[in-house]
Amino acid sequence: MRLADAVLDACLCDVDAPLAGDPARDFGLDKLQGQQALAALRPWLNERQRMLWANRREALLLVLQGPDCSGKDSLIRRVLNAFDPQGLSIHDFHQPSAEEQRQHFLLRYRQRLPGPGLLGVFNRSHYEALICDPLDGLCSADELPGRLHELRAFEAEWPARHLHPLKCYLHISRDEQRLRLLSRLQRPEKRWKLHPSDLQAYREFDLRQARWSALLAASHTAAAPWYVIPAEQRWLRDWLVASLLARELERLDLSWPDNPPPFSAADLL
Repeated sequence: MRLADAVLDACLCDVDAPLAGDPARDFGLDKLQGQQALAALRPWLNERQRMLWANRREALLLVLQGPDCSGKDSLIRRVLNAFDPQGLSIHDFHQPSAEEQRQHFLLRYRQRLPGPGLLGVFNRSHYEALICDPLDGLCSADELPGRLHELRAFEAEWPARHLHPLKCYLHISRDEQRLRLLSRLQRPEKRWKLHPSDLQAYREFDLRQARWSALLAASHTAAAPWYVIPAEQRWLRDWLVASLLARELERLDLSWPDNPPPFSAADLL
């Protein structure tokens, strides 16, 4: 069902060249195989996530980053539909509001960390504060080293909360982003997602990728590693992230709680 550890570990961030890999690579796998494996994996994921929710001890946080059109929204729809909604906590972060700009830059992320038993998803995340905020004029370049230090300290708090991160960067090329933007222009059901900033981000693609490469290298740790997901093959992107979630759930070694029942069958007579 899930992909082998060797394939998953091949996606671990290479701090010497985080985004040097081919975003279209397929590891010798094929689409039908991936679709069938993901379908077979869904019931297992659902059961383990319900165990996570039932025990209310540990929490998972899936961090999704990537260029515009890399598939963050569609991955959530296609992979997270395996999970029980009551055990999910999904948040989408865009440019901070005027009120949020007056607050500490990490506050809105801290407030939305998943509690015990939850699988949390950050669609964009605290890392935007080091990439998009300076480009949007919300902080200066001089502030970035201090922000990186605070960001790493923020993540260092998570083990004490029994919060297990899974940080995934969805990797696509500039040519692929262009094709996906063109597709959105041509399809009414996708066109609503377009924003003027998408054009600016496309024009700055190389600049933004260079900054992301440096940030991935600087924030990749043993306790909170980055996985760089080749995302041009959508079926493989979904299978990789679902498999990484499965491996995290395996590591938690979950089972159903064996609590003493609060009443007996005789009490029901």
